[in-house]
Amino acid sequence: MINAALQGHIGRITLNRPEAHNALTKSAMGEIQATLENWADSDIRAVIITGEGRSFCAGASLDELGDGDWDENPLTPLCAAVEGFKAPVIAALNGGVFGGGVDLALACDFRIGVQGMKMFVPPAKLGIHYEPEGIARAVQRLGAQMARRVFLLAEKFEDEALLAQGFLDELVAPDALQTRANLLAETIANLAPMAVQGMKQTILETSQNRLDLAAAKARTRACFASNDHAEGLIAHREKRTPNFTGS
Repeated sequence: MINAALQGHIGRITLNRPEAHNALTKSAMGEIQATLENWADSDIRAVIITGEGRSFCAGASLDELGDGDWDENPLTPLCAAVEGFKAPVIAALNGGVFGGGVDLALACDFRIGVQGMKMFVPPAKLGIHYEPEGIARAVQRLGAQMARRVFLLAEKFEDEALLAQGFLDELVAPDALQTRANLLAETIANLAPMAVQGMKQTILETSQNRLDLAAAKARTRACFASNDHAEGLIAHREKRTPNFTGS
């Protein structure tokens, strides 16, 4: 149910189970995580995650909820892998986002939604405690009060509210989604990758109250000493677009 392709500096992962609102089986979660692991050693600079059909993702497949041990939910390491991936990840939300799909979207660095989309997290209506890591991520991204509305009230949110509450960075017409996501990915890919990836790590650590200041300072020094920094200065003086190599 997963289509993945790496073209140039940009990777694309498409959830392709539209008949089930792209609900993720354990196998699919493992496949996404394996894809990211395979891409980690490449010169990838941006990733787009999107879906086929009317929904982006409905979280974990309900068909498997009673199958095996869910004490260690495979969605948790998947979202951690997305959040911690070295390059920025863009969620191109082609439709509704439900349940654990919300955590997958929040694990991404940017979220572009489409007009008419909805978001709903139903565990309180199913007698399920949402994954603690997912709740923590929602609090970090959206704030504690919004998280209360999402999880404790099982409130449904529509497109404009999602934009207003900061769940979405942008809201576009459905037929403009892929073009906008591609443009955002290309914008990131044309920036200095050492700087972008280093600052992504610093932002993530800061948001989780675990900033390794010495490591962040080391990343800063590495950027100042890089060929990309020299290229950026030269390009600025010459009034041209820099050609960054990630070195």
